Amino acid sequence: MELVTPAFGLVFWMFLSFGIIVFILKKFAWKPILTTLKEREEGIQHALDAAKKAKEEMAALKQSNEKILQEAKVERDAVLKEARELKETILLEAKNKANVEAERIMTAARESLNAEKLAAIAEIKTQVATLSLEIAEKILKEELSSQDKQKTLIKTLLDDVQLN
Repeated sequence: MELVTPAFGLVFWMFLSFGIIVFILKKFAWKPILTTLKEREEGIQHALDAAKKAKEEMAALKQSNEKILQEAKVERDAVLKEARELKETILLEAKNKANVEAERIMTAARESLNAEKLAAIAEIKTQVATLSLEIAEKILKEELSSQDKQKTLIKTLLDDVQLN
């Protein structure tokens, strides 16, 4: 049993050496260890606070970015809508101008055709009148070559004039 139960001297020297070690540790090592542990704890807490603050800032930035993105989309849609409306307005104006110009050209062409038609009709009438006069002159020369024929023609014409 001596092996299992320690002797009094052994226990005394163990307590004495333990007390000396605790005293030395308390005198020289305990404060720096506790100070280092406290500094480390503060550093970790500071890092956790900074991480929490950074996380909050990131969430705020993300929300701000989403808001800016939404505003940009709204603005883009407004610009596209305005561009479409402007395009439609320009196309409508161009079509209207083209229609007006086409109508003006058609009217000018009709007037030109009518003027040419009237000029052609007038020239044809002039030529017909000239040809009629030439034919009548030739017929009259031939019919009026004798005195008797002249008198008969004059009498016929006078009778026609009196009837009208």
